[in-house]
Amino acid sequence: MATESQEYMNGIRRPGPLTREIPECMRDKYTIIQTVLDVLAFLMLAIGYVIQGIYKSIVGIPKKDLKGSIALVTGGGGGLGSLIALRLARLGCVIVLWDINKKGLEDTEKLVKGLGGKCFGYVVDLASRDDIYQVAKKVEKEVGRVTLLINNAGVVSGQYLLDTPDHLIQRTFDVNILAHFWTVKAFLPAMLEHNDGHIVTIASMAGQVGVAKLVDYCSSKSAACGFDEALRLELEVKGVKGVHTSLICPYFIRATGMFEEVNSRFVPTLSSNDVADRVILAIRTNEPLAVIPAYFRLLLPFKWIVPWPCISELIRGLVPDAMPAASPAPEPMRETKHILATPSKCESRPMALASPPARHDRQV
Repeated sequence: MATESQEYMNGIRRPGPLTREIPECMRDKYTIIQTVLDVLAFLMLAIGYVIQGIYKSIVGIPKKDLKGSIALVTGGGGGLGSLIALRLARLGCVIVLWDINKKGLEDTEKLVKGLGGKCFGYVVDLASRDDIYQVAKKVEKEVGRVTLLINNAGVVSGQYLLDTPDHLIQRTFDVNILAHFWTVKAFLPAMLEHNDGHIVTIASMAGQVGVAKLVDYCSSKSAACGFDEALRLELEVKGVKGVHTSLICPYFIRATGMFEEVNSRFVPTLSSNDVADRVILAIRTNEPLAVIPAYFRLLLPFKWIVPWPCISELIRGLVPDAMPAASPAPEPMRETKHILATPSKCESRPMALASPPARHDRQV
């Protein structure tokens, strides 16, 4: 009967053409044998990839030429973004800077042009999807097709969860992860059409491990890690060979305006110049994941192996306070009968190159 040849009918599994030829008593054994063969095939493939990886780590990976590429750096008005832009300019890239800080954009643009590079700065609110899409069209029209997208912009609140205003939590997710969706959706179609492109996600070790006072920040960076991994797998499923992704997970970085006061023990905070150099290396070698410092990569598996109290003690010992409270300023003399109200914290503002932003809301 024709209906017996169908695998499924009316939601009920029917015997397929292959399994029908196997006696009922042998079907379970066949399934076990098939599973064992699949596992053995995977292990052989995995061993091949491991050997290939070891060979590349010893011999080295050829670095691709970026000359003539159009590189867009979000958060390029200062901090790590400006350092990455300067290095890409030295490699011959046309630089496109996005930032909400107009003064920072102008300063970085002058530095890039001082090196003899081409640079275009655009004021963009990365918390606004419409603004991202609108400026993306403008960039493609005025500059050309973006082949290197570096999602670097980020903000941090740095308070205990219950002390963090709702609008700062919303802004953290808008800038740190949702903006990645909108920029990739804006520029990936052209990359796929030409089978040429690279998407870099600047995440954080805070995306791998939770830290007190950084609940919203860690959550957004964890989402950025998942975004990169799922996007890379999606491109591989579609058979895309020319578009690459790189995930960058650095420890706390100095001189970016975000974690200047972090209390870190055992592991020193990172130099922003060293991190910028590492990002460029990951781009030029199509490296899928760069953990900075590299030895953290060996420690991460222990998170799922050892008991939670061990992890908690390690994290609290390593980072006693991610955002130490600022020292209170001396109060001006005033008459005791006139008690002034405590001033509220200032509203969020972007980072400027001349002076870092307020501790409770930093952007890079």
